[in-house]
Amino acid sequence: GVGMGMTAPVSITAFPAEDGSLQQKVKVSLRIPSQFQANPPSPSDESIKIEERQGMTIYSTQFGGYAKEVDYVNYAAKLKSALGSEAAYRKDFYFCSGYDPPMKPYGRRNEVWFVKE
Repeated sequence: GVGMGMTAPVSITAFPAEDGSLQQKVKVSLRIPSQFQANPPSPSDESIKIEERQGMTIYSTQFGGYAKEVDYVNYAAKLKSALGSEAAYRKDFYFCSGYDPPMKPYGRRNEVWFVKE
């Protein structure tokens, strides 16, 4: 019953298929604002879960514009190529993160995150 507003970044957990495309299952994560962190409200919708994300080290790349699935897939491929075979990171998922409201036309920030193993 309390409006919390939107937080940034909005993270989408992407699950890549063998060919690099994304599977149709996704998980959208929103940060709970600081004032609600100690005692988050209970969701009234069963499909919404409260999760605590542990600290992590990530490999990241940033790009602008209105990000679409194809953009995240392309930048994930570029990040994979830049890291080469030496870097150890999770291959079963990655995060697609956006920082801007839909109506912001310029200076948009999007990122792809690979979680270091």
